[in-house]
Amino acid sequence: MSDDDPGRPDQGRRLTKTERKEQARREREELQRRLASKRRARTLGITVGAVVIAGIVAAATLLPSGGGDLPSPDQLLQRATSAADAAGCGDATTTPPVDPPDEDRTHIGGGDIAGPPLSAYPTTPPASGPHADVTLPAGVYDTMTMSDLYRSIHSFEHGASVIWYDPTAPAEKVAQLIEFYDRRLQDAEVGQDRVIVAPYDFPGDAAGILPDGTEMALVAWHRLQTCASVDLAVAFDFTSQYSFPTTAGRDYQGEAPEPGAAI
Repeated sequence: MSDDDPGRPDQGRRLTKTERKEQARREREELQRRLASKRRARTLGITVGAVVIAGIVAAATLLPSGGGDLPSPDQLLQRATSAADAAGCGDATTTPPVDPPDEDRTHIGGGDIAGPPLSAYPTTPPASGPHADVTLPAGVYDTMTMSDLYRSIHSFEHGASVIWYDPTAPAEKVAQLIEFYDRRLQDAEVGQDRVIVAPYDFPGDAAGILPDGTEMALVAWHRLQTCASVDLAVAFDFTSQYSFPTTAGRDYQGEAPEPGAAI
């Protein structure tokens, strides 16, 4: 491509927020395609091996959970403290209720919801407050609507947690989150059945983007931890103890009103 190609960004200027988001999105998609190819190749190898090796159950037991290139939950927890320092994370804090407090658990309908502006919630992102009648299922999301966000708050009420990331965050770090959490339950005990992973990007509201200097926000009911950089170890340290039921043998540290209820 020529340097004069109008489709190529001017390398001498700083990219706009929109351009950075689009660039990060393309990089994430490319990394996700590579990860999908690796998973397909790994699955094929497992299938062939199971045919060759007698005793498919025994063979499956010997296979590493979730692939050998991903850290295990124990490995992540061992380096969580140093990772939090390196990623510029604060402590997980207890957040206040909305004002008035008796509306902290108010239901505002289902479907395409017209709820309060995000700036009306006491924290960015919200950790409680008026929310949808229905919950948002756990999983990895490429995009989120405002209705999805209101549903996610209801999921917090039931003991879920969310990993929000800035859409301009480095694609390779976001890809680690996606590969770790976007797996079948039987592949690894990582608690992904109670975790939502999504970009925090809601234009039109002052609180619709993460605060300056924040690439990752970890949220559960009345709990919030923010980080300057995305980091999988920090994310798992949070979700493994603030999602209910917990994982990795950890004690529950949250205060969800209906922990363990369906999401």
